[in-house]
Amino acid sequence: MQRKHFLATLAGLVLATATPWASAQDPRPLEWVVGYAAGGGSDIVARTIAESMSATLGRPIVVNNKPGAGTNIAAEYTARSRDLGNIMFSADFATLAANPFLFSKLTYNAERDFQPVGLLVRFPMFLVVSNKVPAKNLQEFIAWAKSQPEGVNWASAGPGSPHHLVGELFREHSGLKLTHVPYRGAAPAVQDVIGGQVAAMWIDSATAYPFINSQKVRAIAVASAQRVPTMAEVPTVAEQGLKGFEGYAWQGLVVPAASSAETVSSFSRALQTALGDTRTKARLQALGVEPMPGTPADMARFAKSEREKWGRVITAVGVKLD
Repeated sequence: MQRKHFLATLAGLVLATATPWASAQDPRPLEWVVGYAAGGGSDIVARTIAESMSATLGRPIVVNNKPGAGTNIAAEYTARSRDLGNIMFSADFATLAANPFLFSKLTYNAERDFQPVGLLVRFPMFLVVSNKVPAKNLQEFIAWAKSQPEGVNWASAGPGSPHHLVGELFREHSGLKLTHVPYRGAAPAVQDVIGGQVAAMWIDSATAYPFINSQKVRAIAVASAQRVPTMAEVPTVAEQGLKGFEGYAWQGLVVPAASSAETVSSFSRALQTALGDTRTKARLQALGVEPMPGTPADMARFAKSEREKWGRVITAVGVKLD
């Protein structure tokens, strides 16, 4: 009886001491899945924000790059993970807004398989033209394009990319005769704009800045609601006549749907701290991206509105990637 009493008391002590430890900072590394290769804009954004989040959470964060299939490989990997509380994913424009319409079959469900933690950043999209194009602003570009009997070729980073879909939305709003020329990424596309092989392209801020600043291409409009502070000389599309025109590439942070409310709350608090950090904001601004602080509910509403907006564009254009 004494031995049983001792073991019961010992068990109680173990539970009493284990419970606080389990709810404290988890010493294991937290996995941040990114659906693009290391060194690209999405990877750099994740690593920049992860540094601050790691300090807040008291846990190391390891970025796991799983590129391919327009983020679908990374999305499936995250959605199927059972390592709940230890994994999160940079779900972006492609994952949550475009892919449900671009692919006939997906191995994940953009609405049901993830819980939003919060938006990360958005990349303003600039309309840039070759220096061979005689247009200094949007009105001049539209007038020039209308004067071309065969229309105008424009480049994108690839079918279904934000660069492509913003361009299709612009074609619809402007009524111009524009022929899409898809490339395998923004880098080769902008090189052909520089060379004059194609007249124009929509390009994300992170890729565009070096080429705009070096005057290798000319930025004539930005598809944001207001001018971008670090490129304030470039007027918006809306202020040049196409009212209500907006388009961004963007990213948000999600976890598998079965993750606990405590996990979402903890990650969300750390994310908001990171996005509000002066050093982190300066580093993101240098990349040409805009932080998007907000709650998980804010992200859910935003992703839903983006799915509706771009789903309509994709359906109208008839783009399919499978």
